[in-house]
Amino acid sequence: MNKEIQQKETDGKGMFFIEKDGDIIAELTYTRQDNNIMTLDHTETNPEYEGEGLASSLVKHSVEYAKEKDLKIDPLCRYAAAQFKRHEEYREVQATEA
Repeated sequence: MNKEIQQKETDGKGMFFIEKDGDIIAELTYTRQDNNIMTLDHTETNPEYEGEGLASSLVKHSVEYAKEKDLKIDPLCRYAAAQFKRHEEYREVQATEA
């Protein structure tokens, strides 16, 4: 299976996603704020593909994207927040509380 991560964004709302046979099997949605903060608000994997690391690869990709675009991340989604706790290296792009 091709696990290429794709992205689409419109008016500050976007998603990173993985497709198989034209269907989205895993997605991470986000909102980009005016203050260069990207809020990760939802992560979902089709139950048929759970346990394959798709959601964690989407969170990792969002961190790489944030570094590339000089953004900070607010991991609002429970799954994303857990990944940020698990991976200390992600915290360099984590938005701090004001």
